[in-house]
Amino acid sequence: MSNAQSERRSQDRTLIALFLDMMAAERGASVNTLDAYRRDLVDVAGRLGGQGAELETANTAHLESVLAGFAADGLAASTAARRLSAIKRFYRFLLSDGVRADNPATPLRAPKQGRALPKILSEADVDALFAAAADLPGPAGARTRALMELLYAGGLRVTELVSLPLGAFVRAERCIQITGKGGRERLVPLTQAALDAVAVYKTVREAHMPADKSKAGKAGRFLFPSQTAKGGHLTRERFAQILGDLTLAAGLDPARVSPHVLRHAFATHLLARGADLRSVQMLLGHADVSTTQIYTHVLDERLKSLVQSAHPLARHSEDGGSA
Repeated sequence: MSNAQSERRSQDRTLIALFLDMMAAERGASVNTLDAYRRDLVDVAGRLGGQGAELETANTAHLESVLAGFAADGLAASTAARRLSAIKRFYRFLLSDGVRADNPATPLRAPKQGRALPKILSEADVDALFAAAADLPGPAGARTRALMELLYAGGLRVTELVSLPLGAFVRAERCIQITGKGGRERLVPLTQAALDAVAVYKTVREAHMPADKSKAGKAGRFLFPSQTAKGGHLTRERFAQILGDLTLAAGLDPARVSPHVLRHAFATHLLARGADLRSVQMLLGHADVSTTQIYTHVLDERLKSLVQSAHPLARHSEDGGSA
């Protein structure tokens, strides 16, 4: 290594160290975050060094070449995007600290990332959850069954579920009125099983609420009240615990089950049984149908998997026969 290369590397290390010190002191970055930034910037410095450049003096063309190198090396788009984020933060720091008079990273654009398909549960998995809920005794069991029925029957977001007001039930309680993201309202029809579960739970709920309505406070407004929670209703965290316990009781992997996964399951199962995309969009409260279309991709992937695993010609080909 020449003296010039050695000096460049030393200066790169010094600038990276100063950047990390700033991130720790001013931004409160965690140890893991700092380690990630360090690895990303060391990698970028090494790639710049291959071009005879250095972090302090690199121009936009140098950095674009680094990004091209990410793609050529087969780096995942998400990893490349994370490294670009580190680059942009680093050069904003150099600019604000007076080390540079310009920011060569400003024109850089992150690589397009393929949208991850949502995780879902099979109908058998959902049946197992409801079977486990049916075995739960007492008032807690009644509440869990009502929560699960509403979540899956309506495809609700967890916040919409736990903060559901008593006044949400309309049209003789065949539907619930939901106020979702952006204040958008929608009507969600309920299954008979959901209606029955809620009716049983309401009886339990009334028995456990103060007889004097004024003493119930704001908790009295909610279907799933909580006298201890700040919001007056069951918290997202508490429901996550309830669902986690139910998942274990059903013999399922807790890592595969969450409130949002059940929302995904609701949408995918409806589409699989013939529901049209626009109807599912309205039920989910999506502002744009393109958001709902992701579930059609899930079905496409499941169909591909089914063909590969179950089609007789596919099996024949795997066995070495000619198709």
